[in-house]
Amino acid sequence: MNFTFGIISSINSEVYLDEVIKSIQNQKIVNYEILIIGDNKNNFTQNNIKQIPFNESEKKGWITKKKNTITSEAQYENIVFMHDYLKLEDNWYQGFLKYGSDFEVCMNKIITLDNQRYRDWTLWPLNNNKFDQYLDRTKRCLLPYENNNLSKYMYISGAYWVAKKKFMLKYPLNEKLLWGEGEDVEWSKKIRKKIDFKLNVHSSVKLLKEKDPIFQNLDLLTLKMITDYENKISIKLKDKSKIYIKKALKK
Repeated sequence: MNFTFGIISSINSEVYLDEVIKSIQNQKIVNYEILIIGDNKNNFTQNNIKQIPFNESEKKGWITKKKNTITSEAQYENIVFMHDYLKLEDNWYQGFLKYGSDFEVCMNKIITLDNQRYRDWTLWPLNNNKFDQYLDRTKRCLLPYENNNLSKYMYISGAYWVAKKKFMLKYPLNEKLLWGEGEDVEWSKKIRKKIDFKLNVHSSVKLLKEKDPIFQNLDLLTLKMITDYENKISIKLKDKSKIYIKKALKK
């Protein structure tokens, strides 16, 4: 598998760049490139590292523009979107070779400095349904890694994700939104209507600075309630489809 690593950086957040790049190089990937976008002081000379200049003063916190630029500049099909405070864990690449390339948008495990989960495989707490109040109050939104049927209630954290270039060109981030304006939530809600999110548990990344996890593990009772609720909706939709088909055949 070939990868483009798109690193979102700025002059105020570049302190971990060397460690991030080393974690990529240590994977021993045959074909890869590193794109660094942002106004920073570093000057990397390796052939497979490209620094993309960015006018930070045009719009403060314009990370949607940065990420869409990475998409357009990427030469490989698989794009890793990552901020410059995350590094790849050992065997990240081997994990993807094991998992394969059957995905449009893929998440990996994201681990904090104290080995807690950080917004990796997670529900969004505000979906205009009966569970919102509980999820928003408790922040118990982290799904078990083995759960794979609740994409329509989830979101992809803007800190890190992997996606196909073709898909990102079709569904870019909204450049009207800046950092802190929920650009990742808005994008997730748009694309989860089109696809199911995938999770590769064989690969993981680690935060290099302190971050408040915010979200906690979802309790199993609530997970069962949400799953049962979703199954009932699916059954109702299937029943409606059968009725529509019967009506169409009668015409």
